[in-house]
This record gives sequence, C-alpha cells and structure tokens, in this order.
Amino acid sequence: MRTHSILIRYAEMSVKGRNRKRFEKQLDKNIRRALGHLPDVKTTRSYGRMYVHLNGEEEAEALESLKHVFGISSFSPVTRAELDTDDILRVAAETAERRFEEQKGTFKVSVRRVNKSFPTGSQEMNGVIGKAVLQQFPALSVDVHRPDMELSVEIREDGVYVCGETIAGAGGFPVGSSGRALLLLSGGIDSPVAGYSAMKRGVTIEAVHFHSPPYTSERALEKVKSLASSLAAYGPRVRLHIVPFTDAQLKIHQQVPDNCEITVMRRFMLRIAETLASERDIKALVTGDSLGQVASQTLESMYAINAVTTMPVLRPLITQDKLEIMETAGKIGTYETSILPFDDCCTIFVAPDAKTKPKEDKISYYESFLDIDSMVEDAVSRTEAVMLPEKEASAMDDFM
Repeated sequence: MRTHSILIRYAEMSVKGRNRKRFEKQLDKNIRRALGHLPDVKTTRSYGRMYVHLNGEEEAEALESLKHVFGISSFSPVTRAELDTDDILRVAAETAERRFEEQKGTFKVSVRRVNKSFPTGSQEMNGVIGKAVLQQFPALSVDVHRPDMELSVEIREDGVYVCGETIAGAGGFPVGSSGRALLLLSGGIDSPVAGYSAMKRGVTIEAVHFHSPPYTSERALEKVKSLASSLAAYGPRVRLHIVPFTDAQLKIHQQVPDNCEITVMRRFMLRIAETLASERDIKALVTGDSLGQVASQTLESMYAINAVTTMPVLRPLITQDKLEIMETAGKIGTYETSILPFDDCCTIFVAPDAKTKPKEDKISYYESFLDIDSMVEDAVSRTEAVMLPEKEASAMDDFM
C-alpha cells in the first residue's frame, strides 16, 4: 500500500543557522495545531524537509489548512516509493496519470539524490523516469522550460518521494518564533492586516480593543471579535483584551481642545496597552498606522503619540497605501467584516480640523489637567479578556 504524505518546504528558515532547529520545531508544532481536526495525521522531519503523513485522513482538508501556516514556502502531495528503480517508475507513472486526467500536456523530471548510496545519479534518473512516462503516456511531451507539470523525485535514505504539484505556502516565519506583541485592534481595515503581517514574521499576537459604550455598540464589539477570530486562522487562538474606554474618553473630550483630542486619545491608548503588555510579559505593541493616511499618522503625530511609551511600537503597514492594505484584507478574509458600518471609539468626538503636526509639549500641557495615572489604572483594572475563537482549547493549543 502506498504511503501518501505532504512534503513541506521552507525558504527563509533555511538561512537561520544555529537557530534553524528551533524554527523547525516551532513550525512542526504549528502544523500539528493546524491539522488538529485530523487526528490520524503525523509529522516527521528529515534532512531539511518536513513530511505530513495523512494515514488515511482527507488530503484536500489537510492541503487547505496548510495554506494558513506561516513558515511554509510551498508544499506538495507526495507518494513514497521504495529504493528500487522499478517501484520509482511505477509511482512516477501513477503521479503523472493523476495529474493529467486526459493524459495530454507537457512535463519535466527533476531528480534530487540526497541518498548518495543510490546507484543511479540524478541526471541519469531524469532520463530513465522521463522515458518511462513517455512510453506509458505517448500523448505527453517533455518541456524543460515551461512544463505543465514538474515531476519532482527526491531520493532519500528512507525511501523515494515523488510529487507532481507544488502549492504556494504562506511564507514568512512560524508564529511563535519571534516573540509576542500586543495588537491595537480597531474595527477598521488596517489593524487586522497589521496583525496578520506581524504574525507572518513569526510574532504571536494578543489584541487590545478600546470599547466606548454607549457611543460604540455591542455589534461593533462583535465585529472586532470576528476580526480576532479571522486572525486566529493563521496561528493560535487570540486573547482579546477589551478595555472600557468611555470614562477616559469623556474626560479627554471635556478637557482637551477638539483639534488635539485624537492625539491625546491615542497617547492614552498606548499607555493602557503598554501596561497590559507589561503585565503579560509582552515585548512590543503593533498598530495599523500607514504614513500620512489620517491626521494621527503623520510623522509629527506619531512622534507626539510615541513619546508616552518606551515599548517598541511595530507598524508593519507604515509604507503601504490604502489599496495595498485593502487587497491584503480581502485575501485574508477580514475586509468584508471591517467595512461593516459599526463605529469604533476612534470615530467619535473626532474634530474635522484635527492637528496633523501636533507639538508634543503642548499635548503634554493639555494632559497636565488630567489625572493620567488614575485614568490608566482604572481602565486597566476593568479590562476583560476573551479567547477567540470561543471554543474548547485543543490539546495542541499550547501557545498561551
């Protein structure tokens, strides 16, 4: 009986030198988590490759789940053959037959002989396999430049792995390999994309949302929970910290000039987020800022806002324009949720003439009339956390 598996390839991880094993171990853990709904699946690692062994589980489900795992550059369904030329030829013909249902098209053969004890060299095996496939399927032809199928054959110590399809992976680094960060998650388009981008670089994210009832509705909060759940498709479940922001926002609105209100509000958000992150031993904040997109995202505004925190603030979207961000939002499935017409706290009390070049000393002066420490402490003490998606934790969900 043939062993059907999925070959996992990774690109950036391969240059990580002494850290490579740590990255591979994290990727292995993430793959097992993503395939946790397929209980018979097993994973193995060998010579810079990883294999997912299906053991009778549904291949299509496994392939779809793997598309969301960061750290994978590409993957392929493979069939294992014995270290025997006749068996290799049989598996190669079976693979070609599955790939070309009408038995028409072009192909090339690429043999990689990792096992140097195998008696036939790579170039010679290319010819042997190509000739055998052409004899069995005379309607096929060879095209070494732009083939319809590349028949890849890896000859290893434990057997020979044959595949005829390569599927693009999500790329990047495995989530969990680059530390943890707290994402400031609004209900808009940008912040979920920022969270996705941070995760692609290996960051495990938690999220914080500032909720201002009755000015923001429960439906607005549910929208944010849905966005957090969408991000969880690319990693572990997301812990969402829900900050009651109404009291602080009203005090800011009453005390601060309208055109500086958004700057002061965002400074308070960073103070609160930094406090929550420190309590969770999180080392950085993530925002959806895109340079010049709105008044609070000019360099002058970001300088004034950043002045209240010593924690690194990551801005993955800083040089992207709105169309690029919207395109990514559509690809990851957050766009349609983000455009639902439920306002978040950033859209209330916002002056039409908000300052684009606020002076940090003036902003500090306006804040001097507020009891900053008490306001931050009150908001943090009343913050609630939920895990999303809201489901029973899997035995593999051990990132928290």
